[in-house]
This record gives sequence, C-alpha cells and structure tokens, in this order.
Amino acid sequence: MQCFRRQPKLSVSQENLLQEQSRRVAALNGARLGLKDDKDLKFLLKGSQLIKVKSGSWKKQRFYKLQEDCKTIWQESKKMLRTPESQTFSIEDIRDVRSGHKTEGMEKYAKNVPEHLCFSIIFKDQRKNLDLIANSEDDANHWITGLGKIIAHSNSMNQKQKLQHWIHSCLRKADKNKDNKMSLKELKNFLKEVNIEVDDYHAKKIFQHCDKSKTEALEDEEIEEFYKILTERKEIDKIFQKYADAEGFMSCQNLVRFLYEIQQEEDAVVAAPALIQRYEPNERAKRGNAMTKDGFLMYLLSEDGNIFNPSHSKVYQDMTQPLSHYLVSSSHNTYLMEDQLTGPSSTEAYIRALTKGCRCVELDCWDGPNSEPVIYHGYTLTSKILFSDVIKAIKNYAFKTSPYPVIISLENHCSLDQQKVMAQHMTTILQDMLLVVPIDGNKSHFPSPEQLKGKILVKGKKLSRKEDPTGTNGNNNLEAEDVSDEDEAAEMEDESVKTEVEQKGKSDTLKLAKELSDTVVYCKSVHFNGFGDPSHPRAFYEMSSFSESKALKLAQESGNSFIHHNIRHLSRIYPAGWRTDSSNYNPVDLWNVGCQIVALNFQTAGTEMDVYQGRFQDNGFSGYVLKPEFLRDEQTEFNPKSITEGTWGTRKKLLLKIISGQQLPKVNKSKNSIVDPKVTVEIHGIQQDNNKKQTKVIENNGFNPKWDEEFTFDVEIPELALVRFVVEDFDMSTKNDFIGQYTLPFTSLKQGYRHIHLLTKNGDPYSSSTLFVYIDIQDCD
Repeated sequence: MQCFRRQPKLSVSQENLLQEQSRRVAALNGARLGLKDDKDLKFLLKGSQLIKVKSGSWKKQRFYKLQEDCKTIWQESKKMLRTPESQTFSIEDIRDVRSGHKTEGMEKYAKNVPEHLCFSIIFKDQRKNLDLIANSEDDANHWITGLGKIIAHSNSMNQKQKLQHWIHSCLRKADKNKDNKMSLKELKNFLKEVNIEVDDYHAKKIFQHCDKSKTEALEDEEIEEFYKILTERKEIDKIFQKYADAEGFMSCQNLVRFLYEIQQEEDAVVAAPALIQRYEPNERAKRGNAMTKDGFLMYLLSEDGNIFNPSHSKVYQDMTQPLSHYLVSSSHNTYLMEDQLTGPSSTEAYIRALTKGCRCVELDCWDGPNSEPVIYHGYTLTSKILFSDVIKAIKNYAFKTSPYPVIISLENHCSLDQQKVMAQHMTTILQDMLLVVPIDGNKSHFPSPEQLKGKILVKGKKLSRKEDPTGTNGNNNLEAEDVSDEDEAAEMEDESVKTEVEQKGKSDTLKLAKELSDTVVYCKSVHFNGFGDPSHPRAFYEMSSFSESKALKLAQESGNSFIHHNIRHLSRIYPAGWRTDSSNYNPVDLWNVGCQIVALNFQTAGTEMDVYQGRFQDNGFSGYVLKPEFLRDEQTEFNPKSITEGTWGTRKKLLLKIISGQQLPKVNKSKNSIVDPKVTVEIHGIQQDNNKKQTKVIENNGFNPKWDEEFTFDVEIPELALVRFVVEDFDMSTKNDFIGQYTLPFTSLKQGYRHIHLLTKNGDPYSSSTLFVYIDIQDCD
C-alpha cells in the first residue's frame, strides 16, 4: 500500500498570506495577458461547480478553476491515487470553446438541458471533448467568454512575453514553500523543469552570482537577474553588435543594410522604419528611429523574422484558373477518428479536417435504421453516424478556415429510397451552398476556385444523359439506372472484411436514384480505362479514383501522360487496402504528376501528414495551391522520373546553418528527464532531390542547445520541393522520441537569420519552442 506523508497544518495567518500571494501572482499574470481586473477572469480564478457529461447515465458535479498562472485549468477528480498533473489541462491545449449542443456528446446526452447552460471544450490533440453544464446562464457565459479571452490574448502575445510568462510559471512551480524566494535546491529543480541539466558546480556559480544580498536565497531583482542570464541569446547579440553603435543602438540605416544584405529583403528601405515601430520596446530608441538589442530579438522572433514567407500566409496565387490546375487538400475516410477496422466514427473528425484546411471530405454511405442513411467503413466494426449530422457539420464548418469550394466525395452503397433521403438532406440542409447547376452555364471546362467560393460540390456517380453529352442536364424521364459500384472498403486486406464481402455477395453495379445523380455537376465518378485517345478526349467533368499503388505505377511508367490527363481532369488518390491502421503514403510523388485530390488519413500524425500540411500552409492555408506552370502547360514534356532540360525553373543550392534551439519541450514528463536534441533536415521532392542531413546530439539541454552546423543541398526542381526540420530526443537504446517539426515549401523559404516555430506531432504550434537558423539560396551554375 502506498503511504502518504501528512502535510503540516498551516496556521490561519500562513493560510491568509499564501492566499494573498496567490491573488497577487494571479493579478500579475492577468495583467500580462492584458486582462487586468477583468470580471470573467476573476470568476474563472475563483472557480465554480460544473456538471461533467460523459454519457446518458454519467453526469457528475465537479469543481473547475483557473490556476493563478492564468494558463492552467484545475479539475476536481474523485479517482483514487490520481496525480496532481492529471487533474489539470493547459489552455494552450484548447482548440475551441463551443456554446450549446455543438458536440456529439451534448447532442446525445444533454439534449433536454437548455442550450444556454451548455458548453464544450475541444482539445487540439486526440483527447475527448469535455462537455459541461453550468448552474446558470451567467456562469456558462463567464466560462465561455473568459476562456475565449485568455486564448485570444495568449495567441496575441509576442514570443518574448510568452517566454516570460512560461518562465515565471516554472519559477512559481519550483518555489515549493511559496515564500517567493528561491533556494539553491529550488533553482536546480527549476532548471530541470525548463529542460536543462546543470551540474552542481555551475548551478552554485549562477546562484552565487545572482545572490547579491548573500542570504542564500534569491528574491525580487535577484530572480530577475537570474532570468536575464537564463534567457541571454549570445548568438543574436553577436549579430546585433556588427550593426550597432557604441551605445547599443542599431540605426535605421544599419537596419536597412542588415535587411538587404543578410535577410535578402528587397523592400528593406520601407520595411526598416516599420519594423522599428512594430517591435522596438524602448521609447527613446523608437523616437530616434533606431533599434535596441531587445527590439532586434523581438523582430527575429516575430512573423517578420519567421522562416516562412509571411506574404504566403495570405492568398497570393491566381485563383481564376480551372479547378483542375490546383492541388486540393483532401481527406480519406474523413469520418474515422482512429483505425479503419474497429475505431469510432464521428462528426468531430469532419470538423477537425475542415478546420485544418481540408477541402475534400469523404462520406461512405450505407442504409441505416428508420430510413436514415448512416456513414461508416463498410464491412468493419467502425461505429456509425447519421448522414444528416455529417451534412450539418459540413455546413457549419465548411468555410470557417477557407472560403474556397468544398468537395463532398460520396461512396454510395444505399438503396434507392435512402439515396433520395441523402439528396433531400443535402438540398434542405446545404441550401444555396450546394452547387446543382453549372456556373454561368459553363459546360466546356472547369470553373475556378474563385467562381466557386462558398460552394459545396458533390463527387459521385451520375446517370447517363443521352440527350446531353455534357451530363449536366437532360433526360428527366430517367428515374434510376444501374451504375458501376465503387467500393474501396471491399479492397481492404483484412480476413474478416474479405469474409463479410463474400457473405454479402457484392455486386459490381448499383441502382442510382435521379435525385442523388442531380446533385453531381462537375465531379462525375467514372472507372479509369487508360489515358485514351487525345483526339477524342472524355468529358472534363469525368474523374477517376486510384489506389495509391495504381497511381504510383502510372506515375512511374507514364508520368508525362498522367500530367497531361491531370491538366484537364481531376484525379483522386486513396490509401492502399493494407493500411488498416490508417497509416499514410507519401503524397509528394503524386503531386509531382499533377494529381489534385491526394487523400490522406488526417487523423494519423507522421512525416506524410507533416509534409501535407506543409504544402497547404502555402497560399493562405486556403486548401488550394496552384500547380507549377510546367504541370499546367498543355505542351509540357515534364516527367519527374526522367528530368531533362526544360522550363522547370532554375536549379538552386540551399546553404543552411542550424545555429541553436530554444525552449524545446520535455518528451518524458519525468522530473529528472532532460532531452538530448538533434536536428534532421529533409528535402522532399522529385527523386533526385530527396535528401536528409543531421546535426550532432547535444546532451542534456532542451532549453538552449547550440549546434552551429552547416549543410548544403542541391535542389533540381525547387517548385516541387519541401523542406522539413525535425527535432528528436536521441536515445541510444531505443527509437528516438519526436520533439517537434516544421515543414514548408522550398519556394516559401525566407533567407538570412530566421526562427523556425516548431509544431507538435498533431501539427499545432508550441508556444515558445524554436530553432534559430541561417538560410542562403543560390542559383546553381
């Protein structure tokens, strides 16, 4: 049996003192967030009883409260032996706070509770939603508005403020006796908390340097001195000194020189004064149109000092080309939260995909009870969700991240009656969003994403139209007919699935209802029968789906023909049948031959999804990226498998220096575990360009590791290349642990000294984990 040491009881005066200190700390952190004396923040700091909803029978009162750091929520738990860490969650982990019945859990288990009392916390990772019911409308509003304010204000903090907030929280955590002083032992614990191992000699040396009062404890200004030593960036000081005067000011003229010569900023003369106004904290320097060391660091940590070109975070590409000229962010079996065989299906999976910029979602539709079609992975034990609920989720979230069109990819296995129900749900729920007639009567080629803004297109089977070769109008007397059945689930390499398919006696054809057929305009699904005769091309709106293996075979053997096909037609690629674990394939080889709808399992983190999100970070995260000219030109001779001389752009040499890292997160939450980071730089593109190089390992320092290592990469086709930076915790005996990564298109790289803001395994930004690098791109001779 585990024994617990009884804590000595505090006197009333000690209790009051602690409470007063706690209030002061909370007020300070609230002010740092820009929420001084905010009534919602005060309510959250006080906390309240809420009903936690897990199921129809599990609804229990629990106390929730914002901690004094203003970034952690504490939740009461009745579980025995629960660790203090498991009773808290960080506000940084919250993706969204939704009022009312806006989750499946609330819809199912709290439908009879008034909406104004209900709200849900949606997390960034795979954690389940937290569904809560407040005791009053006022309480619910305090929680919804208060959390919203903290999230918004935290996101708007600059990197220096985030770092300060984080370090002060860690200092508070290390101050075990809450006396606002730091002993040598507490200082050593703090260093472990921020992911740095310092031997006793160095820890004592730092401590004695800061302990000016010789009291064997650091307090107030001494702690600030310690903070300054800890956050010193000598590598940036060195750069700054080259351009600063003796008084420590960098003149506007010298900043222009730095921006032009080192950062390769063409508009340096215009940019320099604006950067001083934006980032310089010292008013005297600002008035003198100069920059201090602090302002220079703030600039380098900002969006303007980011490795990703900030002008690419807005839509900057031509959006008036035909739809087939764009890569489209696309999800496979969107309804699945986990694997392909037994995992849960959820409308939440559609919401997550759409908010990650996905523009093509998949719906596998089967007959359900009470004449209501359901969505699940056929022949498997994955759970079922209502078709109508998915259409509602798509309507509510389709255009929150991007205004450009969403494609609903239907895999239809329903009876005629339930197909009619599907058509009815789409027309009544989506209303004007659903595209049911060609744009401007256009029947000869695809409209553009710009013309299709705010529209939802359906991809699916269509009845043959003998009177109208365009397939968009025609024979209204035709109520239904047999069409070929596309059944990707039946391709799964799983014994139980194969048995189920055999027992059901799967047919190769399916009766298609006219009502459902009429929802398909520009994306008619047809089997692929070869690239065909160019003098008798098939209709532009006919599109095929390919398994990854078939598509890769075509790319390997007929690359140029595939490119020409994809100039006029849309192609959809889906994962192979053996990927029952929802693993992903490499999308780059298929983008290289112009395939637009390269569908991945969005729920599965890994290199493939990192590269995918890196590609679609471009062009304002709109979900549409214009293909390079040589993948759109009808005369193109480009073939990624045999690169010859052509207009594919200038070959580039990438010179890259990995200088340092900052505040890398702990991978192992054990108090004594410190990371041993190493960085790998990968190029993903055509076969000749694929490459990777890695730094040495820095032992026991995740707080401020220094590498200072240079690499060179030759890149043949820059427009097709992506660069991925991966940080891992080196382990000699087992597989390295993932720490963070960042991927971006080669053409979005900024030059000079840049920070890389690392992302988690799920693609969400860490609050203050960065790499500092130097980039130089040269034309190859």
